[in-house]
Formats: sequence, C-alpha cells, structure tokens
Amino acid sequence: MVDNGDDGEPAGTSPAEEVMTTFSRHHFGSSEDTADGLSVTIIENMKEEYGLFVWPCSIILAEYVWQQKSRFTSASVVELGAGTSLPGLVAAKVGADVTLTDDSNRSEVLTHMRRQCDLNDIKCKIHGLTWGVWGTQTFCLCPNIILGADVLYDSCAFDDLFATVAFLLQSSPSSVFITTYHNRSGHHLIGFLMVKWGLKCVKLLDGFSFMPSYKTSSLSGNIQLAEIVLDTANGDEKKLM
Repeated sequence: MVDNGDDGEPAGTSPAEEVMTTFSRHHFGSSEDTADGLSVTIIENMKEEYGLFVWPCSIILAEYVWQQKSRFTSASVVELGAGTSLPGLVAAKVGADVTLTDDSNRSEVLTHMRRQCDLNDIKCKIHGLTWGVWGTQTFCLCPNIILGADVLYDSCAFDDLFATVAFLLQSSPSSVFITTYHNRSGHHLIGFLMVKWGLKCVKLLDGFSFMPSYKTSSLSGNIQLAEIVLDTANGDEKKLM
C-alpha cells in the first residue's frame, strides 16, 4: 500500500510504457535464496524522458540499509531523489517510517514511486521535493535518517542538494545523511560545499566492502558510501575522495 500524500492518485500505464517496462527482484539476506531475509520487486522503465533504472549505487545503499536494519527499525527516513526507491523500500520493509521524495516537477516519477509501493505492498509517504526549494511539505519533514543513492552526479545540483540536506539535518540535529556515489570528478566542489553548509563526513566506506559476493559480480564502478552529519563539533573530518 502507498500513502499518496498530497500528490494525487496513481495514473494508468499506457501501452507504450508497458512495452518499455521490466521488473527486477532484489534479495536481501545471507544468500540469494535465503528464507530469513526479504525481497523487493522494482519496476524499471526505459522511457527516454525519465529513464528509471536500478543503478549500482541504489543496490549498494539498499544492502547497507538491510545490514544496518537495527538502526532503521522505527526510524523516520527520507529518501532524496528516490526514483525507483529501492533503499527506501528496504527501509520500510525493516520497520522504518519512510517518505520517498523526488523532484516535484517530475510527476511521472512520483507516480512511478507509488506503483513501486503498491507492487510491494508497502506503505510510504510520497512527496515532491525539489532540492533548494522550501515547500510546505519540506518543513514538515523531521527525519532521523536521510538516504540518497547516486544523488551526487550533476555538479550543477550539488549546492541545492547540500542546502536541502543541511536543512533536514538541522530539523533533527542527531540525524544522518547516508549516500552512495560514484567517485567522479567534481568532489573538490563537494568538500567545499560541505564546509559551506556546515556538514562533515563521519564514515566513509568502499561500497563493495560489505556487499555479498553473489551481488558484486553484476556491479561495477568505484562506488563509495558516506555518512554525513552536521558539523557541530570540531572533530576530524573524513574527506570524500
């Protein structure tokens, strides 16, 4: 089930969209066929205007959520730039109160997110949230954990992203932003913007270091996972490399 919030009802799927739609199933547990874990089915859409795919960063972040599930049980979680929403759906499955967000101007993506929730019988709130724009719904969010998979891809959006992250962290000072990203050029800008917005990285991992071996064969890239918090103390900062 899905809580549609204020964004309306799910729209129907056109025949053209059905042709470009595929389904992928993602397992979380000690092995691919484990009975003691969980699975999430994702609708992927190849439509050119808003390609929605499960990227490696999303798979790695979702696995981290699963392995850290005790942190997520009963937590308030917001996923930024959710798209196919795999990390947020896993968080909801392990007991978090999840709000999935994506650009408020992309109504088709918000509709797609509702379908993901319906397909997996998961109740999540769906909100349009444009980075750097303070709508009424943004002021209502008070997450313990913010998730973002591959949200550091367009350097033009970095400032608005970190402004949004800083705002959400300030609404709950003990909260954390957990993100996975490809180690691309432009990360000197990230370091600068983290200082600008009063943020620091407190944990930095190789994204493949905690992945089960049966999942890594289908993934590639230099992917890192970072945990970012408000820089309220003068502790050592880990650099995003």
